[in-house]
Formats: sequence, structure tokens, C-alpha cells
Amino acid sequence: MPAFLEKRSIRYPFYGLIGVTVVLLIVLSLYNWILSLAGLLLMFFPLYFMFVTEQRQRKEVEEYISTLSYRVKKVGEEALLEMPIGIMLINDDYAIEWTNPFLSSYFDEDTLVGKSLYDLADNLAQLLKQEAETHIITLNNRKFRVVHKREEKLLYFFDVTEQAEIERKYQEDRTVIAIIFLDNYDDLTQGMDDQMRGSINNLVTSILNKWANENGMFLKRINSERFIAVFNEQILGQLEKNKFTILDDVREQTSQQNVSFTLSIGVGSGASSLPELGLLAQSSLDLALGRGGDQVAVKHPSGKVKFYGGKTNPVEKRTRVRARVISHALRDLIIASDKVIIMGHKNPDMDSVGSSIGVYKVAQMNQKDAYIVINANEMDTGVSRLMEEIRSQDKLYSRFINAESALEIASDKTLLVIVDTHKTSLVMDERLLKKIDNVVVIDHHRRGEDFIANPLLVYMEPYASSTSELVTEFLEYQPKRGKIEVIEATALLAGIIVDTKSFTLRTGSRTFDAASYLKAHGADTILVQKFLKQDVNTFIKRSKLIESVKFYRDGIAIARGNETEHYNQVIIAQAADTLLAMDKITASFVISKRNDELIGISARSLGNVNVQIIMESLKGGGHLTNAATQLTGMTIDEAEARLKRAIDDYFEGSKQE
Repeated sequence: MPAFLEKRSIRYPFYGLIGVTVVLLIVLSLYNWILSLAGLLLMFFPLYFMFVTEQRQRKEVEEYISTLSYRVKKVGEEALLEMPIGIMLINDDYAIEWTNPFLSSYFDEDTLVGKSLYDLADNLAQLLKQEAETHIITLNNRKFRVVHKREEKLLYFFDVTEQAEIERKYQEDRTVIAIIFLDNYDDLTQGMDDQMRGSINNLVTSILNKWANENGMFLKRINSERFIAVFNEQILGQLEKNKFTILDDVREQTSQQNVSFTLSIGVGSGASSLPELGLLAQSSLDLALGRGGDQVAVKHPSGKVKFYGGKTNPVEKRTRVRARVISHALRDLIIASDKVIIMGHKNPDMDSVGSSIGVYKVAQMNQKDAYIVINANEMDTGVSRLMEEIRSQDKLYSRFINAESALEIASDKTLLVIVDTHKTSLVMDERLLKKIDNVVVIDHHRRGEDFIANPLLVYMEPYASSTSELVTEFLEYQPKRGKIEVIEATALLAGIIVDTKSFTLRTGSRTFDAASYLKAHGADTILVQKFLKQDVNTFIKRSKLIESVKFYRDGIAIARGNETEHYNQVIIAQAADTLLAMDKITASFVISKRNDELIGISARSLGNVNVQIIMESLKGGGHLTNAATQLTGMTIDEAEARLKRAIDDYFEGSKQE
């Protein structure tokens, strides 16, 4: 506080003292007016002095306030014009009405007044329409944090370029851990002599060491088939940009030695804790192996996963020993339960229903009650014919129930077996998953991210033709209590035939073994053909879809329906199958609006193109040669454009989930 203001504040008590003195003099005048008059005269001089002083100080206060107001105004003007913060006023049409010199200095134009925000930055006006008050944008290669004051139509621009650069360098320098696994090392080296095995080991190690040195990575071999690599996010970005060409290098260079090794790499990134990175890397490796190997999985703590590679047809790796072990493990879980509930995926196909019947038979062989969940409104024509045939088998037909009935009979000891899918979002009814804790998953699709949580037993074999094939092998190792009925064997065989396209795709020696076992137990191939018969109207409708086919890339065929026409998923899939049988087509894609108003895409290939990766980039899934997806909120044209972009991304070598 200024000194004159302090003196003035001290003087206020004296005014009260003078007032008391005046009152006393007035009282004194009643007794001695001469003495009272003398007192008043004596008081005149200090009062006059105080009055003059008061006027002088009042003038000083006014001058001080005037000076302070001027200084504050000047500082405000300096801050507004010279402060290193951009300030902009806009109108309702997002046109610029005023900017301070600091913001204008970032642009070559003499003035920004009158220009539109759309001209200044493409996305700025769009961002301002959102609810958030703060946005990060780029202007002339500089990063700005923009604070939007809506009521005042005012924008503040804070230059955060240096901060963003520091954050970028921090992110690029974060540690990444990768686990590299030789998929088929044991199988390929089992019959080699020591010299040949040593030569192959040296070759693989040399290839990986060269790759590590070129990219600035630390690489260490920890056993005969496993390596560990440590690097940073910047190097990871470069590896992703190059689509992890090491996969192709190892496969091609080892094939020149008459062996063909493939790699699976699990990468953990985005975490600050080394133990967490290690867990992410191992989880990514499990995911890559579960999808068939010969690929890279990059996983972040958020659960986001990127896949690279996975273009080769996986080699069959499962053994009868593993099938027997899983069969016995399943038997133990069934015996420990009070009942078994079996559930496939939505819109069940022959494989889903056939494998469900197979698991029902496994439970029956172990003398446990089992029930199959099915939705009669979602069945296609083939499954409907199968169910009509089953209807005549009272004992089996009575075991088919709806989801509501399954929820009523489920208890704490009930075992839930999921067949032909491993994704939570695709099961017949998710409520059963939430109610029943004891879950078994049996599937032949490549593993995706939306995996059923905490199953007791998982048997996923992407090398198998179908889930029906896997379940058929289980039957061989179960107690021989009661024979397999003709309709049961036929349902399982139908599942295999449909998924292999009559033994033409994804068919291994084990597929024929399973079919032979079912045939020996009475499977009726004529009855299978009856289930798979088509009606003329369906054939004509499918032909209209096929008629629209166009070639997008060499060997890639795309057919599409009209915006006004609706097709069920089965017809879309059949059209894709038919196209694949045509000359010079290696992969086919069919797009159409479904009866539920979703846009369905079915994809098929002969194995040279991994349609699963393409469909997964569109939030779908499936298998190497057989996949699909459903899209919402778009037209056929928009879906086709997205599909073409996904195909282009695939041929560049990457896929992102």
C-alpha cells in the first residue's frame, strides 16, 4: 500500500477524537462561554491543517489510481499483442474476425481477418464443433493446444511443439520386448544328423543376427527354438513399416537348404514395466501360434493387437497323442459336472450343429445328461433339414433346447462346452457364459482377440478342417458305452463335408481318417446330400449375385448385390464359394445387404490369399480360406470401398485390429 494511503488510514481515529472534543466544548460553553470560545479558536488551526492535507492526499490518490489504471491498461495491451500466446476471435460462421500479432506471425499472409477456419486448418472447424474445450492441432508444422471459449467465440493457441517433440522422443525410446519362436524346429530337425542340424542352426541364427544388427536390436538365443529381442518403439515402428520382412527372409533362405522354417514373433510394447512387457510378449506369441504361426503379433496393454504375416497355409501340427489327452481331459470335466450344456455360434451351420451332437455323444458315453442350445429362428436351409430328420429321433431331439431353458437348468456344477467359435460376441447366447463358470472351448478357427474369458479347457486347432473333425477324434478315445447312431455320425460327416467343400479345401490325412471312422459307424452320404440340396429360387438369387462380379486385382473377384435387395448369409457365402470355382479366380468376395439390414461380406480363397486377415481388418474373422464380416451404418458402395482398402493393405503386408 502506498505511504500516503497508510497515513490516511491512521488519521481516521483522530476525527473521532475531535468530534468528542467539540461536544465537550459545547457543554463547557454552558458554564463559561469565554473559555469555550478560546477552545474553539484553538481547534480551528489543526482542523484547517487537516482539511488542506486531506485535499492534497485526495489529489494524490486520484493521480495514483489514474497512473495505475493506465499501467494496467498498457500491460493488458502489451499482453494481448506481445504475449507468446495466440488469440483469435471468430464469428458463428467460423470466419476469423481478429488475431493478435503472435498468431499472425506463424502465417505468410499479411492478415488472417476475413479468412475461414476451414482455410486455416482442415480439421480445426470440425474439432470446434465437438464438445471438448481443448484440442491439439498442427499449423505450419507446429503443434498447438487450442482452448475454445464458446460463449466469447474466442480461441487461445498455445505452442506445444517442443513439448510434443519431447513426448515423441520419450515414446520412441520406450522399451519393447519380443519373443521369437521357430514354429516347426523340432519337426524339421528330428531326423537330421548333428552336422546338418548345426548347419541349419547357424543359418537361422545368422539370418536373425543380421536382421537384429541392421535394426539396432539386442538379440539372444535362449534355447534351440526360442530367441528374445530387446529394442525400442522407434525400431518397432520401422519394423512395422517394413512389414516384418524377417518372416519371408527366414522362410525363403531356409527353403534353399531343403527345409522351410517359419517364425512366430510375439511383441510386447506400450508398458513401462519390464515384467508387464514380458507378459505381453508371451501373450502375443501364444496368440500368433494359436492363429497358425508364421506371423507377428504386437500387443499393447490396452488390448489392441496388430498382426503381420500369416499368409502361408499352416502345416498340420496336432498329433493323436494331443487329441487323446484333450479327450481324456474333457471326459474328466464331464464326469465332474452334473450336466453338460453345448452351445455353438449364432446362425449355426452344419459344423456347429454336427460338432454339438458329437459333444452330446461324448457326454452320453460318460453317462451324463447333455443339452444342445439352438435357436430355431436362425437356422439355414441345410440345418433345418437336419433338424427335421432329427425330429424323428425322439431321444436326440428332446436334447435340443432354447437359451431360456438352458439358463433355467444351469447350476454351479454345469459344464458349458462352446463349439465352432471362441469369440464371446459370436456365441448363441452370452448370458450362459456369464452364468456358467465351467467352460470348455473347442474350435478350428484361428484365434482372435475377443476370446472367451477363463475357460477350463481350450482345444483350438486351426490346422483342422472343422470342429466336427476334432470332436470325431474325441469319440475314438471315449468309453464304448452305446453305439453312435446313424443320424449322429451323419451330422458330424455333414459338418466336415460343408467346411471342406466336399474334401477340396483344408483337408488333411486326419480329415479322411475322421470321415472313415464316421462312415464305419453308419454315416449316410446320401442323407448328407439331401441336407445340402438347394431349391431353384435360391439358385437363381445366388446367380444374380454372381452376375455382378468384377475383378479388382489379379485373381481377386468382387461381387455385390443391389442396395434394395436383401440376401441371407448362406446365399452370400454360397455365391463366394461358386465364384472360387471359376477359372482364374484365387480369391472371391461377395457383398450384400442381409435380411437384418447389416452389410454382409463373405470371403473365400484357394490358400494363396489369407482372407481371414482381410476380414479381421473389417472386424470380422474366420479361417485362412474362409472368412466373413458384418458391417453397420454404411451403404453397399461404402462397404465395397472399405473392402478394397483392406485388400490393398493386405497386399502391402499388414493388418490391424
